[in-house]
Amino acid sequence: MGKERVIILGAAGRDFHNFNTLYRDNNGAEVVAFTATQIPNIEGRCYPAEIAGKNYPKGIPIISEALLGEFLEKNEADTAVFSYSDVSYEYVMRLAAKVNAMGLDFVLVGSGATMIESRKPVVAVCAVRTGSGKSQTTRRVAEVLGQRGYRVAVVRHPMPYGDLRKQVVQRFARVEDLDHHECTIEEREEYEQHIENGIIVFAGVDYGRILEQVEKEVDVVLWDGGNNDLPFYKPDLWITVADPHRAGHETRYYPGEINVYKADVVVVNKVDTARPEDVDTVIANVRSRNPRATIIRAASPVTVLGDASLIKGKRVLCVEDGPTLTHGEMTFGAAVVAAKKHGAREIIDPRPFAVGTIEETFRKYPGIGRVLPAMGYGDEQIKDLKKTIDASDAELVVIGTPIKLERVVKISKPWVQVSYRLEEQGETTLADVLDRFIADHVN
Repeated sequence: MGKERVIILGAAGRDFHNFNTLYRDNNGAEVVAFTATQIPNIEGRCYPAEIAGKNYPKGIPIISEALLGEFLEKNEADTAVFSYSDVSYEYVMRLAAKVNAMGLDFVLVGSGATMIESRKPVVAVCAVRTGSGKSQTTRRVAEVLGQRGYRVAVVRHPMPYGDLRKQVVQRFARVEDLDHHECTIEEREEYEQHIENGIIVFAGVDYGRILEQVEKEVDVVLWDGGNNDLPFYKPDLWITVADPHRAGHETRYYPGEINVYKADVVVVNKVDTARPEDVDTVIANVRSRNPRATIIRAASPVTVLGDASLIKGKRVLCVEDGPTLTHGEMTFGAAVVAAKKHGAREIIDPRPFAVGTIEETFRKYPGIGRVLPAMGYGDEQIKDLKKTIDASDAELVVIGTPIKLERVVKISKPWVQVSYRLEEQGETTLADVLDRFIADHVN
């Protein structure tokens, strides 16, 4: 029998990690292509030979998932390995049916198959959906561990959307490093606040090599997950964040439900703004799947940085975190919460003012609410975002994306920034959980 010919279905993240850990040095298999979806402008590239290893002297092509059938007309393949996240079970099985109809086996990789073991203790923060509140939870974990005197670095789930050869191992210790690495808005949303809090962030393409660097600098490795994906490192403490604004999604989205089954701790976030019955639904679903998990209720209170009275009576444009609105399927975020709380006269619909790639985003994701996703996967999209904001007839822009957007987009209209942090509710806190973790795993 010849080598198994494999196509990895991905979105520039988990797919590369699956290749690096399962296939790069596997002489019994040959990866003939990666596919790409979810993220704009990542197809048409090549996974470079410098990273792909000795078995791939020409690298590996990255094609659009929409062109898979056309690719298979010219190239034989045996297996398609599903390697991206935050999709419904219906989506997964429709894709499986399509792939099976093309004659390929459809593979879902086991939860532990690609987890790398660290010499240092690992805390992983994951979620049931994009936008559940991983970022503020990770910041809270880093804060507690720092208060206890431990050196911590955040290792962020990959977002290598540029030149992969330059992104094998990335280290962010200063805000200026974001410019040096030509980060997208999405990357900045995940890195910036950690850096401003004095926490070094690592990311990139090769998480084995990243871990070697991280272990030299820290006492505890803090995995900050992307979407609702599983950790790349084997956790000693597995924290999963759930969102009662999307109650029931913890049982219907892949691979988020695995994060529920595997969690040591489930943080049920946003209890301050969710309906009590939805909070109860999430907790019941968690307990039915993982009765051993510690459940922590938490709020994510929204704060306007600056003069909140500017919002009152105004027609406002709300700019929110992009992925939360697109494949996360949320219709609002922190900016909308702040606008309503502080008496905005109207939240305007940005669609009439959208241009270029921003207009395309609204067509691709018609479920987005009356909000503007802070899309910025390249210079063209950042320019389109600015043009859309400037063209709107809003009297004020309310910025709910967690970055200082003015560092990237020079907004011509008056604006206010919104911030949020995790605040545990009830007797059990993350500090309690982390103190037990320290006693069991840290020196």
